[in-house]
Amino acid sequence: MSSLSVYVTRAIPEAGIAALVGAGVRVRLNPLARSLRPEELREEVGRYDGVVCHLTDRIDETVLTAAAPRCKVFANCAVGTDNFDVAAAAQLGITLTNTPDVLTEATADLAWALLMATARRLGEAERVVRAGAWRGWGMLDFLGVDIHGKTLGIVGAGRIGTAVARRAGGFSMKVLYCDREPMAEIEALGARRVGLVELLETSDFVSLHTPLTEETRHLLDENGMRRMKREAVLINTARGAVVDQTALAEVLREGRIAGAGFDVYENEPLVPPDFLALENVVLLPHIGSATLATRSRMAEIAAENVIAVLRGEPPMNVVTE
Repeated sequence: MSSLSVYVTRAIPEAGIAALVGAGVRVRLNPLARSLRPEELREEVGRYDGVVCHLTDRIDETVLTAAAPRCKVFANCAVGTDNFDVAAAAQLGITLTNTPDVLTEATADLAWALLMATARRLGEAERVVRAGAWRGWGMLDFLGVDIHGKTLGIVGAGRIGTAVARRAGGFSMKVLYCDREPMAEIEALGARRVGLVELLETSDFVSLHTPLTEETRHLLDENGMRRMKREAVLINTARGAVVDQTALAEVLREGRIAGAGFDVYENEPLVPPDFLALENVVLLPHIGSATLATRSRMAEIAAENVIAVLRGEPPMNVVTE
């Protein structure tokens, strides 16, 4: 393996680098504190046998063509795969991998942190304290919405959506879910499968956990948001483009729903200026999996996937669609 080399498109936890080096692979790390531009990425990838990449790297047909024939694998340090051109990779004989499972619990925790912060107006309240504008307790100050005993709607009942639903039991919540087919694991928690319209109309909290596909792009549009209860809260830790952000800003401005909590945006790192001007939205910088243990294990899994492919072995997590 000492003759093989891997390019890492942006810094990852040391555990991932150590796994690669320990396997005898030479590692080259992008020295810049930013993602590579497309032309920079194309220039680099053809020089290596494998690439550890991130969701911020668009691995499209032009990048894959530049990587072939030497590069054998692109390993996403993420569960998402919408940055991959899967068809082009298959044609070129390049393996694509990701890191599912490991970030499920951390992301579910973060979704609940957003839900609670939005429901109880924590961001708004903290800004008042930090600005020195708090004048003491007031009975009508920062009135939020109750969580205990309410209805949680999960859109996308995969690993993370199910983990979010599992946590709802501690709040005695009723759980509804929307997915293309019945999901046994979430139903074992007492969740009931409904259509999207019914979920939006009856849920007090709507949490999005669907992957981004052509079918789910702007799945939640203006019409859907206006079906939600006025006291409802929307949480998105999935992908920004699942929501029509322009329509959401208008709905929030009108007070048509109580609030929204977002960790993801359609054109990251750009955050809609309309969101920044609103008090009833909590904004985070895509930190769903950002715990030391989770990110370290993600880096290790990405490295292990690369090593397996370079050894001619099947990797743990192949992306095929």
